[in-house]
Amino acid sequence: MKPLPLSPVHAARVEAFVFRCPIATPVRTSFGTMHDRPAVFVRVEDRDGATGWGEVWCNFPSCGAEHRAKLVDSVMAPLLASRAFDGPAEAFDWLTQRTAVLAIQSGEPGPMAQVIAGIDLALWDLCACRAGQPLWRYLGGAHDGVGVYASGINPDRPQDLAAARLAEGYRAFKLKIGFGRERDLANLAAMREVLGPDLPLMTDANQAWSLDEARAMTPQLEAFNLGWLEEPLRADRPWHEWQQLSQATGIPLAAGENIAGPAAFDAAIAQGVLSVLQPDSAKWGGISGCWPVIARGQAAGLRYCPHYLGGGIGLLHSAHLLAAAGGGGILEIDANPNPLRTALAPALSRVTEGRCSLGEHPGIGVAPDLDAVAQLAAAGC
Repeated sequence: MKPLPLSPVHAARVEAFVFRCPIATPVRTSFGTMHDRPAVFVRVEDRDGATGWGEVWCNFPSCGAEHRAKLVDSVMAPLLASRAFDGPAEAFDWLTQRTAVLAIQSGEPGPMAQVIAGIDLALWDLCACRAGQPLWRYLGGAHDGVGVYASGINPDRPQDLAAARLAEGYRAFKLKIGFGRERDLANLAAMREVLGPDLPLMTDANQAWSLDEARAMTPQLEAFNLGWLEEPLRADRPWHEWQQLSQATGIPLAAGENIAGPAAFDAAIAQGVLSVLQPDSAKWGGISGCWPVIARGQAAGLRYCPHYLGGGIGLLHSAHLLAAAGGGGILEIDANPNPLRTALAPALSRVTEGRCSLGEHPGIGVAPDLDAVAQLAAAGC
């Protein structure tokens, strides 16, 4: 991976926009349910007139989108506009340092990191657009193609959604588990009946189990030829528990969406227990923070597969970041209906034999029509 390019930025305006899309079928995880699809999009305009778009992770709690948007408006926008920077990476570091004490005092290091991540994404889109290059090329990538997988598959008749996405061109899938042994195993059997024995099938437990529960469950999971088991343990459990689980199963372990900061990622990489590293660039780090983490993970032999479950702006950033980083990872695309995703990421709605192409449009390739997005959100799905 090449070093990140430098391009001076001095923001004139930073704005956050909140959208919520009603959904007919809630999105379920082992720890909570999403009853609508929220999104916080961030627009940064530089003093030279260039603009860029980013997205802030805001899925939980249910009031999270409005809260993150207020943090952008009241805390981060004045700071970002107060001075010039050599590039997005310097802005990312400076915003992180300037708000570190506030994050501790407020007890909100996560939300602070998330809004900085969204701003960082917008700055990289801005710089790539100003350079007239697609973001994947601006970051040093050689190809615009990415492998994809259908994610977020709920525990209620998951084979139906898997069959629909298989017909659309997907060739890899991830099932939500952590809903009880019998249900999880029945769902995996139903998925394999639809997919056959060889198509990649991954699982995500969303931190559902204790070490003892995970060790009891993994022998049952091994019969399904899984590509990985994601977050079987709570993300804050000590690494010796992950080591014990790794020693007890041959299923590759995956994590990273709930890891934040270079030191924490370095510790995760150093343990040697993960096979798949999954930083979420809209949740921590943006591109500036995630880029060196990805490089260190790949150097240690880990596969980079970005985590993402949100709107189309952040999904496009994840796709461009993956295309630039290379290494054979695959992009997570939520299999559930979400107009805030599909309408804003048309390139990722065209899947051919498990792959998408990002094209040559500058930046991430889209600039949202906010009125049209508002109408889509109001219509629901």
